[in-house]
Amino acid sequence: MSFRRALGRLALAPLALALALAPAGACTSFLLKAADGARVYGRTLEFGFPLESEAIVIPRNYAARATGPEGKPGWGWKSRYAIAGLNAFGLPVVVDGMNEKGLAGGILYFPGFAGYADPKTADPGHALAPWDFLTWALGNFASVEELRAALDTIAIVDVVQPTLGIVPPFHYTLHDASGASLVVEPIGGRLKIYENPLGVVTNAPSFDWHLTNLRNYVKLSPVDAPPLKIAGESFAPLGAGSGLIGVPGDPTPPSRFVRAVGMTLSAEPQKDAAGTVRLAEHILNNFDIPMGLVRVAPQETSRFEFTQWSSIADLSSRVYYVKSYDNQTLRSIDLNRSELEGRSVRAAPLRPSSRIAPVEFPKH
Repeated sequence: MSFRRALGRLALAPLALALALAPAGACTSFLLKAADGARVYGRTLEFGFPLESEAIVIPRNYAARATGPEGKPGWGWKSRYAIAGLNAFGLPVVVDGMNEKGLAGGILYFPGFAGYADPKTADPGHALAPWDFLTWALGNFASVEELRAALDTIAIVDVVQPTLGIVPPFHYTLHDASGASLVVEPIGGRLKIYENPLGVVTNAPSFDWHLTNLRNYVKLSPVDAPPLKIAGESFAPLGAGSGLIGVPGDPTPPSRFVRAVGMTLSAEPQKDAAGTVRLAEHILNNFDIPMGLVRVAPQETSRFEFTQWSSIADLSSRVYYVKSYDNQTLRSIDLNRSELEGRSVRAAPLRPSSRIAPVEFPKH
């Protein structure tokens, strides 16, 4: 799949599509640690219309090229590391992914707060469109530390995404196999960098605001509340979970951030990566948005923001997993067994499945 061919596909998409978009800002991401030290990253991807994501593998030494203003080819580089992940609109770039060294991350929507550098003043030899940044990062760096040291050499610039018809507002989450986590947010034309001790990222507003907002929930606990005694009477909780009364349950980014922090910090650590992948799947299920729950207008019947796919990356074993809205079976790309050399990007569609396996009882 070539960059030129991908652009040809995009040219067929109507520019007016962007004008009919539902709000897109419901992605949730987190990092988990197993008892043996393995790290597992998970995230959901929500959007207001199908992104036509495919599973892709970008090989080592791939000749990547950023998109410049007006869709013209921009800065080019050769990827040092192979990447497994998911794309959008047939482009040879990842919206989410992991490289062969265990550096993983994702693009999340950041509406109302993203502010990129001006392409007229940025160095075109080190300028990236918003959707190019993650592919550049995963293709060239083995760790969060390496990436952070290089961030002052690049600029993320205002470029209209052809299918969307807008400059998409993004921020980025990155994690590595050591457990280091980084949040990169383009604000006011500069990149704001945050260490992320909690491992959780959602959407707007900025990451530091979400950390401050956690102070509104400091008394929440996974431990059940004790009975309250008033005037000689004892009032016991009505059921399990009383320590969590007050956890916000709506799908807004601040509420999802609070819930994700609570779930990831209170969940019982699993002994290894395999168990932690399953734990990540259970946590992700809590953030799944079905079609119709989030609507752009009361009578809207076609533009729903929904969970198009969820991904899980085992940063220690280098296995990347995905399940989609219409196929809830986890499918995997093992970077230890995949072909990582080559000149072109390999892509596979996320095929739907209606198959439900029967329960199998032992024979007498």
